[in-house]
Amino acid sequence: MALKAVHMSDVPNLDQVHDNPSLYSTQLVPKGRATSFLPPKFAVIGHRGNGMNMLSSSDGRMKAIKENSILSFNTAAKFNVDYVEFDVQVTKDDFPIIFHDDFILTKENDIVNERRITELTLAEFLSCGRQHELGNVGKSLYRKAKDGRILSWMVENDDSHCTLQEAFQKVDSSLGFNIELKFDDYIEYQEHKLVHVLQVILGVVFEYAKGRPIIFSTFQPDVAQVIRKLQSTYPVFFLTNGGLEVYKDVRRNSLDEAIKLCLANGLQGIVSEVKAIFRNPGEIIRIKESNLSLLTYGQLNNVPEAVYMQHLMGVNGVIVDFVKEIAEAVSDITNPIQVGEEENIGEEMVTKRPKFSQLELSFLLKLIPELVQY
Repeated sequence: MALKAVHMSDVPNLDQVHDNPSLYSTQLVPKGRATSFLPPKFAVIGHRGNGMNMLSSSDGRMKAIKENSILSFNTAAKFNVDYVEFDVQVTKDDFPIIFHDDFILTKENDIVNERRITELTLAEFLSCGRQHELGNVGKSLYRKAKDGRILSWMVENDDSHCTLQEAFQKVDSSLGFNIELKFDDYIEYQEHKLVHVLQVILGVVFEYAKGRPIIFSTFQPDVAQVIRKLQSTYPVFFLTNGGLEVYKDVRRNSLDEAIKLCLANGLQGIVSEVKAIFRNPGEIIRIKESNLSLLTYGQLNNVPEAVYMQHLMGVNGVIVDFVKEIAEAVSDITNPIQVGEEENIGEEMVTKRPKFSQLELSFLLKLIPELVQY
């Protein structure tokens, strides 16, 4: 399958003008403030497809399928999820590719080499790991764990790396894409660089999306602003850990700052670390009153009871690793068994929906912020 680089000259030119029109000379959408966006139902979003790879985990599900791969995306699609979330970066020769880490580690001649993704050509990137064509052998992949260990990137069901174009062409067309715009936290990017990279990505999205639901998200405040200036066809969400870590850019350090950023730039929603929401449940009301959608991410989202609590609290959707289990639990939560139906289901029917009285729910909502401090 032929892949092509998308250059700024290939992007449709419309007439929107911004504060610095020379940077935004190739626009994708007409003028107008972005409208609000609400998922039609409580959304389940597969994290990096069917779940991230955590190589140090003892849970086999975290090493079952290569993350951010066509195989992982199509596997998630089998479990009635609404979107898959994945990370997009752009190679040195202007190809949007799907990969989470800022650096890729490979081994040659017993030496582990570390290279920045955005400094690789497409061919160099695709030469790492499993290869498309039988008989071809790629460079062995490794990954750095949070504790600094270098681990062999071995999974039960491997797949090759892919480009954004391939994802559009090879993944079930009914599956939505939550495209995280991935940039290094430790680099301060010039605006012209952001514009160029984002226009390359948008060129692929606008050519291949063909009606597929799309959400853009990013942890980078400036990226969120620029992607909104460049287009208003697709909703833009700001990613935040809600203050669980402290960054130099104060816009990243709280849910309050996230709300301000969204309102100032016409963004449609927030994707928060779930612990930040449980610690500050009152922020959900502020987010809703601001006409913003709220999604969450984090390992607590792999626990059905935590997902159920968010559903009750008004969260619009969850990004999860245990896709099959959480999709089934959410289906049970959002499609409760009607009175009398139990008789027709049989004795083996097991209801996964947690059952709480109103008093218990009130207690849990007060207790959770204390629990997640630890």
